[in-house]
Amino acid sequence: MSFRAHLESVVNQVDGALACSVMGFDGISVETYQKDDAAELELGGAWVEYANLLTQLKNAAEVLKTGTVTELSVNSDKVLTLIRMVSPEYFLILALRAEGNYGKGRYVLRVTAPKVRAEL
Repeated sequence: MSFRAHLESVVNQVDGALACSVMGFDGISVETYQKDDAAELELGGAWVEYANLLTQLKNAAEVLKTGTVTELSVNSDKVLTLIRMVSPEYFLILALRAEGNYGKGRYVLRVTAPKVRAEL
């Protein structure tokens, strides 16, 4: 199964999902699936910034010896963003409308991450 198929499956399973991507910590997307109605949002730019934030959080967790960061969410007025680690170098990122199904998004990313890891 291709990355795109996994990402499309995530977006189609979660109510309110707009887009999903496999990204590296350098901020470069490996693959992205985005619904047409998400075109008005600048998700790519936001996701690059979130990759930087995730890098800082990983470093802080290491210094503080709190364990590995596995998941992060950034909730704003219009978009809920969920990030799930796939490997030490890659993560899944999912954008939902503010009224989207946050819990289902977390669940679907958790079960999809090992499938994506197997493809890397």
